[in-house]
Amino acid sequence: MQKTLSLLLIILATSVFAKTDPPKDTIDAMIGQMIMIGIGDFDIVDENEPVFKEIRNGKVGGVVLYEKNILFESPKSELALLVETLQKNASIPLFISIDEEGGRVSRMKTRYGFPKNVSAQYLGDMNNIDSTRYYANQTASLLSSFGINMNYAPVVDVNLNLKNPVIGKIERSYSSDYNEVIRQAFEVIKIHNRRGVVPVLKHFPGHGSSRSDTHLGLTDVTESWQLEEMYPYRALIDSGVVKAIMTAHIVNKTLDKSKNPATLSKKIVTNMLREFLQFDGVIISDDMQMGAINNEYGLREAIKLSLEAGVDMLMFANNVQDYNMISASTVHAIIKDLLFEGIITRDRIYNSYNRIMKLKAETGLCDEDYYRSLKNKLRAHN
Repeated sequence: MQKTLSLLLIILATSVFAKTDPPKDTIDAMIGQMIMIGIGDFDIVDENEPVFKEIRNGKVGGVVLYEKNILFESPKSELALLVETLQKNASIPLFISIDEEGGRVSRMKTRYGFPKNVSAQYLGDMNNIDSTRYYANQTASLLSSFGINMNYAPVVDVNLNLKNPVIGKIERSYSSDYNEVIRQAFEVIKIHNRRGVVPVLKHFPGHGSSRSDTHLGLTDVTESWQLEEMYPYRALIDSGVVKAIMTAHIVNKTLDKSKNPATLSKKIVTNMLREFLQFDGVIISDDMQMGAINNEYGLREAIKLSLEAGVDMLMFANNVQDYNMISASTVHAIIKDLLFEGIITRDRIYNSYNRIMKLKAETGLCDEDYYRSLKNKLRAHN
């Protein structure tokens, strides 16, 4: 049944949804694919946890893992079990995603037995492309071996503000020279693609010049943002290797006078990224529970604006206190209400679903023997 449904949906995904109306009973599955959810914090893998039920009900397209999901007595074997259990419960295989940039932003730390990784700034300062390839291959191979098929990296923000608390100050940018950012990121992207791990570029349209942290609240880069912050996106999209991009929650009134953060801005997501830069891959929001969104917008309004902007997958990372967690079912219900109220169109849902399913197919997630191959791979960690 699992394989049959997966095959049916990928056939539907590659058909002409824009021209023909698919059966109405598939709309729930399509909306579900647009939701990227954090699985919360549990000490053991328990299929009775609500997130597993939501996955079984088709309300989740991907999950995002944090260090708290690796904090077990036997980190490697437990992580392998977690990934296998997540995929076992999914009719359509999930994007299993993580932030594994290296340096300060690393979930798979050496204290759990994982290899040392280095920051983007370290590699940019070293200026040795062989070293960049080495660490990119190490990371992508490690993720692939655990069935983690999406990495929120590389960061292609240009390091225009060395004191930037969320980028420059913690060494997440390769360089203040956009050409060097392009050169380094290109190698990282190629190697991830080769290993079957989707690299997600971030943070569009550029977070490198910001003076504050969008995790905490509103961040306005109108006075600091420079056009060269978009150059890495232009060059890398034109190279044909980019499959997914993450939006930033920054406000840039130069690009959109509405004062909405980029994630909620149609001018930035659709007009700039889709139309001007001609990117037709998957667009993923940064965490919708970050302060720049959560403190300024209600949940329904934030979801509505992000969908109107053109975001394909909405991330609710649930890296928060239990009482602030948001379920995939809640997000799913809001999107469905927006659809039935005519605020969001069916074509809008179809288009995002098609992009997501195309990427899953390209990554091998829709192969008939995917789950069996995954189980064989994960045995190495038992």
